[in-house]
Amino acid sequence: MKHKFKVLLAAVLFVCGCNEHKQDSGISISPEAGTTFKSGDNVEIKAHYPSGSKPDSVVYLIDSVKIASKKDSSALSLKTDTMPLGPRVITAKVYQGGKSQDISTNIVLLPAKPPVEYTYKVEKVFPHDTTSYTEGLLFEDGYLYESGGGYLIPPAGQVIDGQSSLRKVDLTTGKVVKKVMLDPKVFGEGISIIGDKIVQLTYLEKIIYVYDKNTFKLLSTAPFNVGVEGWGMCFDGKKLYMDDKTNRIFFLDKNTYRQTGYIDVFDDKGAVNEINELEYIDGKLYANVFTKDEIIVIDPKTGAVLERIDLSNLYPEDKRNPEANVLNGIAYDKATGRIFITGKKWNKLFQVSFMKK
Repeated sequence: MKHKFKVLLAAVLFVCGCNEHKQDSGISISPEAGTTFKSGDNVEIKAHYPSGSKPDSVVYLIDSVKIASKKDSSALSLKTDTMPLGPRVITAKVYQGGKSQDISTNIVLLPAKPPVEYTYKVEKVFPHDTTSYTEGLLFEDGYLYESGGGYLIPPAGQVIDGQSSLRKVDLTTGKVVKKVMLDPKVFGEGISIIGDKIVQLTYLEKIIYVYDKNTFKLLSTAPFNVGVEGWGMCFDGKKLYMDDKTNRIFFLDKNTYRQTGYIDVFDDKGAVNEINELEYIDGKLYANVFTKDEIIVIDPKTGAVLERIDLSNLYPEDKRNPEANVLNGIAYDKATGRIFITGKKWNKLFQVSFMKK
């Protein structure tokens, strides 16, 4: 909440600053701040001048990156089909009489189409260990790999009991065949397999744990200063994806775990927040949304929500085991195309297939 308040305050101050600049200089810019456009729309950007005034030249920037320059006051037509989604700051740097003035506005860019609605079919049901507060789920070499979250010694404000763990699980029986426990003060989150290593995020601790995949021996730890918190993680074979409870998904270098980029997740209505567990499937990002019985499918290049999978009837709350918490956990078997879904402390793991409604 504090983070959101700071962002809102900064936006208010920014808009106020633009308005004051407009009043002082007499120059304004369109479109109006906060105007929403769909990806692919052409946006007409135009600086407006007091009567009798004209610029020597105008340089236009998007998010501080120069995109065009003009020698007159004519409008600039901005193509948006390749632009990242979300808020974009537009600045006109106006040159007059050897001086320059920056006049800014902002737009919000949303996907051109609403997500395609999907549903599911249950192919098989497997047992799942109810002691695992599932935060990360993978399938490789015939086994499930699972990160379970929890604190034995919680920090102030945290009440999730149970020590975090990393597990290797037999799919058919649900039995744990290998397990390592984390520091009682650390909350385990999303995991990824990179070669012969398993990488595990932590929730508030800003630490990445790196294990030997075969022995679960802790090889190293590394700090990460990305995002608000550590939530979900997945790997596309080249880079890591990580989310932090907002609508942002970060790109991380697979060796240094440093940020190399990001996308912001939007559907045709606006930002989709609380992106949680992640899985990379056939060039797309599949994500749980915290507390919702749905999975969204995201374009990893733009952040657009392409599909939404309704899982509200998969395991209704009134049918779940008493310990069960929210839906969370997506695993993909590349060899067979199987997809597995579970939830925090669920007693079942579902093999599913998806189809359009």
